[in-house]
Amino acid sequence: MSDRHTASRLSRWQAAWVVARRDFQAILFSRAFFFFLLGPLFPLIVGGLAGDIGGEVQKSAQVTSYALAMNSDDNAAMVAAAERVRSRLPMAVPALVALDNGAGQNPRDILESRTKPYAAVISGTPAAPHITGPEGQVSLLNGPIGMIAAEASGTGSLAFAPVSSEIVAQTTATARSDRIATAQSALLLLFLLTIILAGMVLSNLVEEKANKIIEVLAAAIPMDAVFMGKLFAMLAISFVGIAAWGTAFGVFSLVTGQNPGFLPTPGVGWPVFIALGILYFAMSYLLLGSIFLTIGALATTVREVQTLSMPVTMFQILVFFFATYVLTAPGTPMEMLAMVFPLSSPFAMLARAALHDGLWPHALALAWQGFCVLAFIRLGAGLFKRRVMKSGKPPRQSRRSRKGAQTTIDTAVS
Repeated sequence: MSDRHTASRLSRWQAAWVVARRDFQAILFSRAFFFFLLGPLFPLIVGGLAGDIGGEVQKSAQVTSYALAMNSDDNAAMVAAAERVRSRLPMAVPALVALDNGAGQNPRDILESRTKPYAAVISGTPAAPHITGPEGQVSLLNGPIGMIAAEASGTGSLAFAPVSSEIVAQTTATARSDRIATAQSALLLLFLLTIILAGMVLSNLVEEKANKIIEVLAAAIPMDAVFMGKLFAMLAISFVGIAAWGTAFGVFSLVTGQNPGFLPTPGVGWPVFIALGILYFAMSYLLLGSIFLTIGALATTVREVQTLSMPVTMFQILVFFFATYVLTAPGTPMEMLAMVFPLSSPFAMLARAALHDGLWPHALALAWQGFCVLAFIRLGAGLFKRRVMKSGKPPRQSRRSRKGAQTTIDTAVS
C-alpha cells in the first residue's frame, strides 16, 4: 500500500510536464495556430525595410586605425608629420597610433593581438617605411604613408618615401570586421523571433483565471510547476513555428531561385554557432517569457494585457539596442554587463560566438541563464499566489489528495 501511494505522487517536474503537454496540444490543434504562423510576415517586412539602419553599426565597427611600430623618436616624427599633412589634405591621412616599444615587436604579432585590433602596421623608419597588412589595406596606405614618411624625414611635402610592404591573408581586425555582419544578423534574427513569440505568454493565464481553472490547478500542484509547464509549452510551440517558417523560407528560395547570401564564418564555426543560437533563443524566450507570464497572470482582463503589451515590446527593443551597442565596445565593462545581465546575456553571448572562438564562456553563460529562468519562475509564481490567489505557502498535501492530482489536472486543463 505504501509503495502504491509513493508511485502515485506527482513531482513538480511531472506536474509541469502534464501542464506543458496539455497546453501544447490545445494550442497546436487550434484554429488560431494557423493565423499565428502568418503573424511574422508583417514584422519581417518591417525588419527588411529598416535593414539599412544596421549599416551604421557596421560602419562604427570598422577598424580604421593603423599601428606605428617604429622607435619612439620615429613614431613621434611620423605622428607630427601626419598632423601637418592632415592640415593640407585631411581626407588622405589615416589615423596612426604610436605603440610603446613597437620597434621590438613583430608586426604580425601586433595584427593578431585581440587587445587592440589594427588594420595594418607601419614599421621600419621614416626614410624606409614598411607596411604589414592585408592587400587592400597595403594598397590604400601606400601613397599616404609615403607622403607622411617623406614629411617626417624632411624630404619635402611633395615627395614620397619608398614604401615596402608585406601582405598577410587576414588580421584580427579584418576578421572581426567580417564577423560583425554575422553577429549583427544573428542578433536581429534572435530579436525578431523573441519579440514575435514571447509576447504570446502575456495572455496565457487570463482565460483560465476567468474560468476559475487556475484555482483547481493551484490546489492540485505547486504554482511554479504550472508556470513552468505553460512556459515550456509555449517554447515548444515556438519551435514548431520556427520550423514551419524555416521550411517555407527554404522552399521559397528554391522555387524562386533566390540566393539568401552567405555570411562570414563565425568564430566558433557554423555547426556550433547554430546549436548555440538555438540554445540562446530558448534561454531568451524563457527569461522574457517568465516575466511576461507573471505580468499577464497579474492582469485581470484581456484589455489590461493589451495595455501592457506596448511597454513590454519597448523593453524588448531596449534590450536589443543595448546588445547591439556592445558590438561597438569590445572588451569594455559595458560588454561584461551585457553578458551578465540576464535579459541581454543571450544576445551578448550569441554575438560573442560570432566574433570569437572558445566554448567555456558559453557553458558558464548557459548555466547562469538557466539559474535565472528558475529564479524568475519561482518569483513569478510567488507573486501570483500572494497577489491573485491571496495565499501564502500552500499546506502539505496528504497522500490521498496527491493520489488524485493527475486526474484533477487532466480534467481541469482539458
